[in-house]
Amino acid sequence: MSRAKTSYDLIVIGAGPGGYVAAIRAAQLGLTVCCIERENLGGICLNWGCIPTKALLRSAEIYHQMHRAKEFGLSAGDIRFDLDAIVKRSRGVAAQMNRGIKGLFKKNKITAIMGEATLAGKGKVAVKTEEGTDTLTAKNIIIATGARARELPGLEADGDLVWTYRHALMPVRMPKKLLVVGSGAIGIEFASFYNTLGADTTVVEVMDRVLPVEDKEISAFAKKQFEKQGMTILQKTSVKKLDRAKGKVTAHFETDGKVTTQVFDTVICAVGIVGNTEGLGLEDAGVKIDRTHVVTDEYCRTGVEGLYAIGDIAGAPWLAHKASHEGVMVAELVAGQNPHPIKPSSIAGCTYCHPQVASVGLTEDQAKEAGYEIKVGSFPFVGNGKAVAMGEAEGLVKTVFDAKSGELLGAHMVGAEVTEMIQGYVIGRTLETTEEDLMNTVFPHPTMSEMMHEAVLAAYGRALHI
Repeated sequence: MSRAKTSYDLIVIGAGPGGYVAAIRAAQLGLTVCCIERENLGGICLNWGCIPTKALLRSAEIYHQMHRAKEFGLSAGDIRFDLDAIVKRSRGVAAQMNRGIKGLFKKNKITAIMGEATLAGKGKVAVKTEEGTDTLTAKNIIIATGARARELPGLEADGDLVWTYRHALMPVRMPKKLLVVGSGAIGIEFASFYNTLGADTTVVEVMDRVLPVEDKEISAFAKKQFEKQGMTILQKTSVKKLDRAKGKVTAHFETDGKVTTQVFDTVICAVGIVGNTEGLGLEDAGVKIDRTHVVTDEYCRTGVEGLYAIGDIAGAPWLAHKASHEGVMVAELVAGQNPHPIKPSSIAGCTYCHPQVASVGLTEDQAKEAGYEIKVGSFPFVGNGKAVAMGEAEGLVKTVFDAKSGELLGAHMVGAEVTEMIQGYVIGRTLETTEEDLMNTVFPHPTMSEMMHEAVLAAYGRALHI
């Protein structure tokens, strides 16, 4: 195999939300860029994660709302779903976004190579494609190879009885009795999707609450809503083993030392991720790896000159938007600019279950543990006119402030459309606003965003509508 061009200013390995954005930003800054991807442009997020799951969840949301027609003075009969059609739409959305990235690469004159990359010495990358192997050179290289689903011994996926997120996105059947192992964002989103479509759904979480990274009050509120929807939630429970037989799985649960069993027809495992560090030649290059993730500094530098790592492979938070901003930061750094490092504490997390959950910054407990004297405010959806008018009166907005400085330490939400609203607090943290700034901001009426104002007022005993 031979290529007209083998030398670039920047080579990006991986075309997920970190890699492809890094490539585009670098090209915008005048660098020659090559991006190598072994599977799909857009990576897991676009093809097998963020985007197609949201398409599935949108179908489930509409299905749920159709059943509520009578509440809104409407009539709808013979409400059914077609799982194959739902999946087909989801895959079509992912394919459309994939084509969009191809167009962006062409527009920005980025060389895209479909193949497997390995570091082959300082400033060198060996690329294996169907045509053979070639060696490319670049002064700077970004590793953006992402992560994959973690599999626990005895809980390995088989695509039939036991699924990963990939199998759950293209199901071989509609589960009747479903077990979801893990209640982080991925697990609870799939639990929400299949439960809404009628699966008898059980969620098992080894920690003491569902959505364990969220504020305790938000987790507790969400759990009540999930249970109202018919989910069974088992907390402080682990799955010790799965006995597989034709058409069924017997799960062995352990709770407080007591072992019980239940039979399911489908199991989805969502117990975290593992960084894709294998086969890249990272160790030979001198890169330090800690628990499958590359160790970097705040600018994503690996300690090896000219070699950077961004996104999931570079550690938490494992979020697409964090990867994208790291990609922009590194591209600007390589181009000789002086970007600000990413602040993980100002990156929002969003979970698209029903109800939605969103948060940024410290939880109430984390703020206390960090030694802050705090003021906490909360406001319920039921006190907001727009939420009630929309029939979405179940929810909560919570704020955590430093009592001494007025700094917004954290914000936490559960309810309809909170994944859109959270960005207001993210901007507030980025601009280092205080409680006074937020109190003096005029929020439009009637909007659900007014609850964000009220939650700030509540922290200082000034809430108007509770």
